[in-house]
Amino acid sequence: MKYEHRMKLYACRASRDFAAKVIDELNTIRDIDEELMSLGSSEVTEFSDGEFQPYFADSVRGATVFILQSTFPPTENLMELLLTIDAAKRASADSVIAVMPYFGWARQDRKDKPRVSIGAKLVANLLKAAGVDRIMTCDLHADQIQGFFDIPVDHIYASRVFIPYIKSLNMQDLSIAAPDMGGAKRANAYAKDLACPVIICHKTRSRANEVSSITAIGEVEGRNIIIVDDMIDTAGTLVKAADVLMEKGAASVRACATHAVLSGKAYENIASSALKEVIVTDSIPLKSGKDTSKIKVVSMAETFARIIKKVYTYQPISTEFIF
Repeated sequence: MKYEHRMKLYACRASRDFAAKVIDELNTIRDIDEELMSLGSSEVTEFSDGEFQPYFADSVRGATVFILQSTFPPTENLMELLLTIDAAKRASADSVIAVMPYFGWARQDRKDKPRVSIGAKLVANLLKAAGVDRIMTCDLHADQIQGFFDIPVDHIYASRVFIPYIKSLNMQDLSIAAPDMGGAKRANAYAKDLACPVIICHKTRSRANEVSSITAIGEVEGRNIIIVDDMIDTAGTLVKAADVLMEKGAASVRACATHAVLSGKAYENIASSALKEVIVTDSIPLKSGKDTSKIKVVSMAETFARIIKKVYTYQPISTEFIF
């Protein structure tokens, strides 16, 4: 009997729409002699107490299994990914690759005060304990989180889709802004590619998710400014930064943020803000029934599909990780 290695792609419930787009892209870039791919069949049994159990409806024995799930709240999304990885290993998958467009808990990457958890390291340990062989993710909150793993981590940058979109706007007097000192490296990388100046917003917080003041450092007056960040949570920092920049004479303010966490009153904050446009990826689905008139979604599906295929076929992927 001839043995043929297989690639199987599954999705947990929170990321099935994104996974469907990845499948479409994989079929677009497939070789002429390759069969069309479809999303693997998996289900989740739910119990009356809230417990659940994922299972595969088809065989994964000997296959390279890609499991796609962003681990944004609620925590069940992370637990479902862990259980699905465990199910794949117990079903004799050859290797299991967790595709996590959004890596949740990444803001807990260090001890910034006494007696706190380091959630990002704990999640890395949980994924390894579940049996994952490789991680594929996008725009980690801190690059050094890759070092929390003793397995390969493919860290993809959303600049691959953001920069072409920014260029398509054909804006004059463009400047890139960092929302805080920690985002200066990301802002500088965008500015270098776009050949434009950088503005740094220095912020102070009174408590988590609450900004007390923001100061803009750099030439602002008359500039079309794009604030770049890895995520938008409550949008408090973003809205306040946009207000400060407009008060200083900016011609317009937009924002690019990879992960649209958008908790609390984020949608309302964006809709009523001075921001002209907020560009996000589809790593986290937007909530239905919210005002998204200012939000533009650019898809990472083609980028993930291309890298998934390269990983499966053992092609070099180093060129994919240029910021």
